[in-house]
Parts: sequence; structure tokens; C-alpha cells
Amino acid sequence: MKSSVIKRMFTTSLMMLMAIMLWAQGSPVHFTVSQKQVSDTEIDVVFKGKIAKGWHVYAPNIPADGPIPATMHTEKAEGVKAVGKLKAQGREIKEYDQIFGMQLRYYENSVTFVQRYKITGKTYSVKGYLEYGACNDSGCMPPTSVEFSYKGNGPADAPEAQEEATEEAAAADTAAVAPAGEAVEADSASVVADGDLWKPVINELKAYQEGGNASHSLFYILIMGFVGGLLAVLMPCIWPIIPMTVSFFMKRNKDKKKGIRDAVTYGISIIVIYVLLGFLITLISGGNGLNSLSTNAVFNIIIFLVLVVFAVSFFGWFELELPSKWTNSVDNKASATTGLVSIFLMAFTLVLVSFSCTAPIIGLLLAEFSTSGNIAAPAVGMLGFSIALALPFTLFAMFPAWLKSAPKSGSWMNTLKVSLGFVELAFSLKFLSVADLAYGWHILDRETFLALWIAIFFLLGLYLIGKLKFQSDVMLGEPKPMPVPCVMLGLVSLAFAVYMIPGLWGAPCKAVSAFAPPMNTQDFNLNTNEVKPKYTSYEEGVAAAAAQGKPILIDFTGFGCVNCRKMEAAVWTDPRVADKLNNDYVLISLYVDDKQPLAKPIEVTVNGQKRTLRTVGDKWSYLQQSKFGALAQPYYVTLGPDGMPLSRPFSFKEDVSDYLNFLQEGLDNYRSKQND
Repeated sequence: MKSSVIKRMFTTSLMMLMAIMLWAQGSPVHFTVSQKQVSDTEIDVVFKGKIAKGWHVYAPNIPADGPIPATMHTEKAEGVKAVGKLKAQGREIKEYDQIFGMQLRYYENSVTFVQRYKITGKTYSVKGYLEYGACNDSGCMPPTSVEFSYKGNGPADAPEAQEEATEEAAAADTAAVAPAGEAVEADSASVVADGDLWKPVINELKAYQEGGNASHSLFYILIMGFVGGLLAVLMPCIWPIIPMTVSFFMKRNKDKKKGIRDAVTYGISIIVIYVLLGFLITLISGGNGLNSLSTNAVFNIIIFLVLVVFAVSFFGWFELELPSKWTNSVDNKASATTGLVSIFLMAFTLVLVSFSCTAPIIGLLLAEFSTSGNIAAPAVGMLGFSIALALPFTLFAMFPAWLKSAPKSGSWMNTLKVSLGFVELAFSLKFLSVADLAYGWHILDRETFLALWIAIFFLLGLYLIGKLKFQSDVMLGEPKPMPVPCVMLGLVSLAFAVYMIPGLWGAPCKAVSAFAPPMNTQDFNLNTNEVKPKYTSYEEGVAAAAAQGKPILIDFTGFGCVNCRKMEAAVWTDPRVADKLNNDYVLISLYVDDKQPLAKPIEVTVNGQKRTLRTVGDKWSYLQQSKFGALAQPYYVTLGPDGMPLSRPFSFKEDVSDYLNFLQEGLDNYRSKQND
């Protein structure tokens, strides 16, 4: 126990240290710049970059309308002239991107960019910056710049230094004489420095993230575990254990009060065993490790395979059984001992004996709990499961006479078992989908996933109405018609299968949107819902929201942001999301790679270092970092017209249900504040 605590403390400290280092650098990519004298008349400006694991930097000269390429900008050139284009040194990776429809080139781990200049004067002075874009699998950094400024002496026989014309100088001259309204407002500097709308709200966002919906999610997990426990009670291997339990307690106690006390102890022992199982899962994974399981491809593949095995077991192909000597050994010790130890061992015997029926249900529940992102989820889920499982055993131990009125086990239990096999098989595909998206295999795109679910629930419907039989049904002798409740549930399952069929052509299928792969994985899609921002200026959008009396959704995005396009294709196309964005919110999309020049460059300080905001994209990038403490895109924030947050932020996650909850949370909080 102590070692696991030390392990978690060390891991947490290490992650905090890494976060501090990344924040200090301002980016997962760190460049150092130097000047190299190539000859008497040539110099190189060299940018050496180290790229964090999982990130990549795009190469120069990527076609237009793609991600941010590495680009050299020369602001001042006296006595020097750029020779050729920016060159890259490193292992270049080429990959075709379906979102942008082009061949992308990028670098991982490290890269060196070199720009050569020819010295044309006796002295020289050159100033500028390297701009680059960096992305990982979940987001992109805003365009980031590395500034340089060098002076030196050229050949003695060279003419006096003269300023060479540059594109940046021409753009600055154009901006200086541009008519009012064609460039960003002239008072941008004062807005950045003093405006209340730019006031940092990092702590307020953290409060929403920490408070959030934790209590609701844990309550949901508790109920989910309880329902799983009720299903486990109905399994065929559970009911024969009830008479054994009653007999055990009747032999031990002649005193009714003591019998009730022992029965309660027995129920509590069952709960303790299962809750300890939940804690064991957490301790094995570690607190931080548990939170990362939801996107871990290897973990999801293992869960997929386990659930398929459980499903096949429920279909009757084979039985999952623990070694009989384990059960016999525990049972013998329970009979030989007395007091609380014997009751606890009897509860442990129940867990072992019921393993063949409860393991598939527990496996499915623990898979869901472990990927919920909440460290307490496995323990809370097992608490709900064990309460439901322990309840009938405790009541029958208290009141043995009830056993006579209990329904007898029979074919209905086998029907339930096979039906749960279909459900487990369907849910296993969810975990395979996560791994498929992580590795980019494209073996389980949205239409493939829906086709498999349609087949599974169609077969489940046929089974429940009696048109499909398994070997276990034949062994039990099932010539008689299926009972009315089974037929009704079978019709529901068939209807559900029919409901999903339009999804093969792009229908949103709201009921399965949280399980199916994102819409952008679908090749054939007739759904053309599109959301367009009403404003691309923060100040203008806030003013409009105040006038209309609506909350604000800020979308920090980029023209070259791959994951931004994925969110727009997979989440914003859902009719429910589109309705909220178009009607309930004032949507402001701020492009951090917008190259439109500011009317006047703005000097700001970031992490103790001065930074020059030259473009509209620079301004929105600085807004995101200074006000919200974030850098990557996509990044969504709900605000009131006063610039204060209304809910937790949302980043890249192709989950329509969660995105709807995020939007509804902000809307509810806005309305609550309006009513106060």
C-alpha cells in the first residue's frame, strides 16, 4: 500500500514537473537559434528544434489551405539578402491527409531549419522570425514564432549597407495607409492591456473542471453497478446458491436475533469483497494510469477480446469456471470455523461459485468504470453491484420462509443469459472502435460499426421472438412458444435494428452517437448539416451577445487545424448540436493562424519573455493563452457577455453526447445567473 502511494506521488510530481517545463517553454517544441558564418560573404541562421514525443512540426512549402508550414519572415535586412528558400534537415515523414485532401510533410523528435543570407554591405543587420505549426493526435498549437536579430561585418570592399525590400516591410507600409476598418481596430493594444474582457479566468475554469459533474457521474456509476448486480442475481448459477445459504445460516443459529445479525454481516461481507475488487483495479492501474485507459489502444483491444470471450460463453459454447479445489477449500474452511471469519469465508465462497455467471457482467462493468476517467469509479461501481447481489441473499438468510415463494430457476434464466451475450458482443465493438481510431486502421468505420450492430440486434430480436435457437436452448427442451415479455422485447430489438439502418447513409442515430465511431469516418454521408460562426472577432461577438441576451461559445480554431475540421464534421453536423450553436449561442470562431496584419504590432509579455503580436491570429492566440491558460486547438469555452466562464472547457473529443452536455451546462448556468 505504501509503495503504491509513493508511486502515485512520484508519478504526479513528475507530471507536474513536465507541465511546468512545457508551460515555461510555451510549447511542446523548443527551438534554439544561432548564426553560422559560412564564408566571407554568406551566413546561415540556424534553428534547431526538439519536439516532444507525440508531436510533430510541419515542413516548409506545404500547399495552401493546409496546416501551418515552417516559414521564414525577414522583417529587416540591411547589407544582406536572403538566398533561396528555408531548408529543413531531419527525417521527413510524408502522409496523405483525407481532411485536407493533400500530402502532408512533417518532422518528429527533432528538426533543423536553415535560412542562408548573402552579405552585400560592409556591415549587415538582419532581423526576423521563424513561424511554425505543431500538432499531435488531439490538438494543434497556434502558429508559434522564434525571433532572431544579428549584426556583423562584411567584406571591406563591399558597398555601404542598404536596406533590402522585404514582404513584411511592404505589408507594414500597406497597413499603415489602409483605410479605417480594413485592418484590426487601432486600439488593440489598449484592449489587450486593460480590457475587462481579457481578464484571466483560469482559476474559474479550474473550479468548473474540479466541481463539474463528478457527483452526477459517480451516482450514475453507482446505479449502473446496481443494475448490473440485479442482472447477476438472475443468472442460472446464482439461484441454486440461495438454498445453500439459507441452510448454512439455519444450521448455525437457533436464536432469531443472532441469525438476523449474521445475515446482515454476510451481506456486508459480500459488499466488502466486491468493493475491494474495485479498489484493486484502481491500485493496479494507478490514479493517473486509470484516467488514461479510455484512450489506450492496447487496453481497449484486450477488453474487446475479453468481452467477445464472455459473449461466446454466454451463448453456451463453453463455461467459465474456476478450479473446483479453490471453491471446495474455501467452503471447507467456512464450515470448520466459527464467528465472523466463517461468515466472511461463506461470502467468499459465493463469489467463487458464482464466477461463471457474474464474471462477464463484472468484466463489462469494470471496463466501463475504468474508462470513465474517474479514479473512484471502479470502487463505486462495485459498491452498487455488490449491494444488488447481496440483497436477496441477506433477505433469504433473514427470512428463510421466503424461499418457498421464490420463483424456480428454469429456461427463462438461459434466455436472459443468451440475451446478455448479444449485449456484451455489441459493447465489445465500442472498445475495438477506440483502438481502431487510435491506430488509424479504418477496419471499423462508422458504417461498418452500424452494420454489425444492426446484425447483432436483429439476431437478438429473432432469438427473443423464438426464431433463433442456441444449443443451450435445445438441451433444455424449448418447443413451446416464447413468453409475451420476450416477444415484446424482441420487437423492440428488431425496431432498434431498423432505426440504425438510415445511419448507413449519414443519419445521426442519436441513440448510438456516444458509441459509434465519429461521422468523419463514414465514406458515404448524405447529412449536410453545417454550422458557420456569426463572428470572427472576440469584441464584436461579445457586444452582439450582450445585445441579444445570449451566452457565448468561443471556438479557438485554425485554418490548418486537422482536429478542428474533425470536430466540425463529426460533432457539429449533429442536428441537436447544430440547433444549439445556431439558436442558443452566439458562436465566435477565432482563427489563431489568421495572417491578416494588425494595424499596429502589439508588445506583450508571456512567461517573462516579450512577444510581438503582428497578426490577427497572434492576437487570438494570446487571448487563449492569457485569459484561459490554454494553447492547443480546438478549444471551446462558454462565456457570459461579461467574459466570465459558464462551464468547463471542451477540447478535442468526438463525442456528441458529451459535447451536448457541455453546451447544456453552459446554457443552464447562464439562465440561472439571469434569474438571480
